[in-house]
Amino acid sequence: MRKLPLAVALATLLLGSAVQAADKDAKASKPEDKPDAALLQPQSSETSGTVKVEGKGIDYKAVAGTLVLHGSGDKEAEPQVSMFYTAYFKKGVAPGKRPITFIYNGGPGSATVWLHMGAFGPKRVVTSDDSHTPAAPYGLVNNDYSLLDASDLVFIDAPGAGFSRLLADDADKGKRDEQMKDRKKQYYSVDGDGHAFAQFITQFLSKYNRWNSPKYLFGESYGTTRSAVVSNILTNEDSVDLNGVILLSQILNFDTSIDGAGNNPGVDLPYVVGLPTFAATAYYHHKLPQQPAALEPFLHEVEQFALTDYAAALMAGARLDDARKQAIAEKLHQYTGLPVAYLLKANLRVDGGMFEHQLQADGDITTGRLDSRFSGPSLDPLSKTADYDPQSSAISSAYVAAFNDYVRQQLKFGEGRTYRLFADIDHWDFAHKAPGATEALQQSTNVMPDLATAMKTNPNMRVSLHGGYYDLATPYYAADYEMHHMPIPANLQQNISYAWYPSGHMVYAHEASLKLLHDNVARFIEETDNLGKR
Repeated sequence: MRKLPLAVALATLLLGSAVQAADKDAKASKPEDKPDAALLQPQSSETSGTVKVEGKGIDYKAVAGTLVLHGSGDKEAEPQVSMFYTAYFKKGVAPGKRPITFIYNGGPGSATVWLHMGAFGPKRVVTSDDSHTPAAPYGLVNNDYSLLDASDLVFIDAPGAGFSRLLADDADKGKRDEQMKDRKKQYYSVDGDGHAFAQFITQFLSKYNRWNSPKYLFGESYGTTRSAVVSNILTNEDSVDLNGVILLSQILNFDTSIDGAGNNPGVDLPYVVGLPTFAATAYYHHKLPQQPAALEPFLHEVEQFALTDYAAALMAGARLDDARKQAIAEKLHQYTGLPVAYLLKANLRVDGGMFEHQLQADGDITTGRLDSRFSGPSLDPLSKTADYDPQSSAISSAYVAAFNDYVRQQLKFGEGRTYRLFADIDHWDFAHKAPGATEALQQSTNVMPDLATAMKTNPNMRVSLHGGYYDLATPYYAADYEMHHMPIPANLQQNISYAWYPSGHMVYAHEASLKLLHDNVARFIEETDNLGKR
């Protein structure tokens, strides 16, 4: 990630929530500061249940538990991380032939409560579609679109998040503090996080005898960054060929991010790939001078303008003449609803936070970032950029409350423990050693080479990309751009499929989109599973 302040902006983008206050355990401010013998060994709680998916009942066994990751080399006997997971196994099916999908949110350092309770777990929390969800009690219902009909599921919490914990087991407090410092430095990083997830997956395959199962990764947001790294590690370090990688709300190259783009002058790509989402958002809120009849044809028009006239104008920089600049500003006004004078003052470059604050500024309303269908009162109408994300504020409490109740009451795990929505991360190391590089590169994080290497060394692996039109955190056209610039042979482009939805970052927060997401992913798993049976 780039130097501050853009690094802060991007980290905030991917955390996707303002609720990052450090959790406090009942016994200590930071439970990791004291050795906990119970965490040094794997734990588990087994329960059973039934979910009805699109009318068909599925009996399953649920396991909520932990696996303990150890160090490497001279630290091989040293327990370093206790990683929490919830696994769902369909009953009555031979495990070796049943697909298994490893699922995680992003952050970096996020618990996987969002995908678990909103997308594919057997229970789903009910939230308002595009407005603030009322306070508790929240509704927890059968998930008609759980992915258990297509695959066994493993939801994984990142190190330090959820019930996952970094481990420091030395009895001496000074040495324990040094251990914890080393753990954070190692695991709160692109490469350390990737290796942790890869190690977890291989341990899980052994523990549950799933080495011969069709295998899938499903990551959201920073989880897509992680999936690129993990897919390469599994394929080329652990000899684990994946059947498929499913990417939701993708960001592989951080130079495409529209958040904080103004802090990185000279890099104009984010404005180009972010424009279609600005247009979709203005369309949704009826802020366009002339409202188009339909969204998708309108977006195709905007995409063409973004790649041609707009990109050329931005590339011209100070060489752009006044008449041309005026013409581009007027066209941007037609596509975004922002005033021409504002666009000229911004030098044709409006980043995500600016747009979120400005689009509905006439009513002192801030537009959502993770899902721009959402809106909320502006905290400071005189700000230059948005001060918070109305979407995150609208639904986070429902997810947190629902999972905390569900995991204890139904999964029978976590009594007396604190479930952390995010790890307590002081610094995330975004330096990344890409495949073929001799050292970690000092540039914006870019894991496109990792996914490309995995695809080239495992040419049967398929990639399924999904995104929402109203996602200002990871715009859909940025993901499209990344995929069409992957360093892979032309014939491997056919291994990539695309699906876009009238929703935001958390596509599944819109129920109609959740159904479509389920159907698309289930079909992808079925088709790629069948490839291995030919």
